[in-house]
Amino acid sequence: MSINILMPALSPTMKEGKLARWLKAEGDSIASGDVIAEIETDKATMEVEAVDEGIMGRILIPEGTEGVAVNAPIAILVAQGESVPDAPTPTPTPTPTPAVAPVAQAAPASPAPAVPASPVAPVAPAPGGKRIFASPLARRIAAQKGIDLATLKGSGPNGRIVRRDVEQAAQAPVAAPVPAPKAAPVAAAAYESVPHSSMRKVIARRLTEAKSTIPHFYVEMDVQLDALLALRTQMNAASPAEGPGSYKISVNDMLVKAAAVTLRRVPKVNVSYTEDAVLVYNDVDISVAVSIPDGLITPIVRQADTKSLRQISLETRDLVARARAGRLKPEEFQGGTFSISNMGMYGVKSFSAIINPPQAAILAIAAAERRPVVRDDGIAIATVLTVTLSVDHRVVDGALAAEWVSAFRAVVENPMSLVV
Repeated sequence: MSINILMPALSPTMKEGKLARWLKAEGDSIASGDVIAEIETDKATMEVEAVDEGIMGRILIPEGTEGVAVNAPIAILVAQGESVPDAPTPTPTPTPTPAVAPVAQAAPASPAPAVPASPVAPVAPAPGGKRIFASPLARRIAAQKGIDLATLKGSGPNGRIVRRDVEQAAQAPVAAPVPAPKAAPVAAAAYESVPHSSMRKVIARRLTEAKSTIPHFYVEMDVQLDALLALRTQMNAASPAEGPGSYKISVNDMLVKAAAVTLRRVPKVNVSYTEDAVLVYNDVDISVAVSIPDGLITPIVRQADTKSLRQISLETRDLVARARAGRLKPEEFQGGTFSISNMGMYGVKSFSAIINPPQAAILAIAAAERRPVVRDDGIAIATVLTVTLSVDHRVVDGALAAEWVSAFRAVVENPMSLVV
């Protein structure tokens, strides 16, 4: 008996995705565990494994198709020697377990648009804001003939535009257009139209929602790094040159740890806003922004306050490598209680990051540079960077944000708390 291979749900709330590529062709033998396709989600392209075995009888959805609904049949699997049906086997109730299992899953994509239950055409607004009443047939004919319904007067009940109104308009002579005054020719700008990836669409939607619905508040402070850099040099010098025990701690690793320690000292920033309550998280899970070709992803260092700098360094290096290869598991980038975005490697002097909901704060880290500072009534040179904390003002007030940034500076400028 043939088996429908269904579009897998790569997260609990995923509604649709893009079938990026088929890795098996019609007629190929399929074994349980074989990677048969790649599904593109809002975060990455994920490989999908077959659960059942058989022959790839028919591919129903060609590669490159976007907006494929979860649990929609995408291919038909048949037994050896079995005839291939022309259509997927109807299933009265969608099974909760699809015929394929994802190797890695992704964050929820945008929900698919709802399909009206009845064939009644919606009432569309005219350009001036006035609603247009027209029958579904009239709308279809108008669309085919390129007729603007807003220019027609309906002869149906209550002024409704019907088929004969559209057909009469199509037969009416078209007035010759009035020639526009000649103007100097303007050279058209050359451009290339690059379609949005699923990730870019979701990034655009989420950041628009975050900036539109979350009242952002910003606190900026300069932090001196000399003591932290000296500790980093000492720790890296103690690492074996090579082998499984070797490590190389980065400044970002130390700032991740410093943020986690600060969140333990000022836990009211490790929160989320809801309509009914403030959610104060027990764990400190730091989302680290990572740039990838299609956009941005935030792998998470879980319980960062409890881990050593060496652990954070090794874990972050692994997470970043797999993020750029599109191999993160959902639990490795979904969630998090606080975010860090570091653009210091680009020489950025300062910037303000957009909050990653439902988190209430994100720390923007700029470039470290040698600057003059005042010490003991004298001028000295120090390595300084500027950090900017963006907070959700619904749950984090200005004084609390300032307290957090001050505590962060104290941790960084006295970094022994990172190793004890």
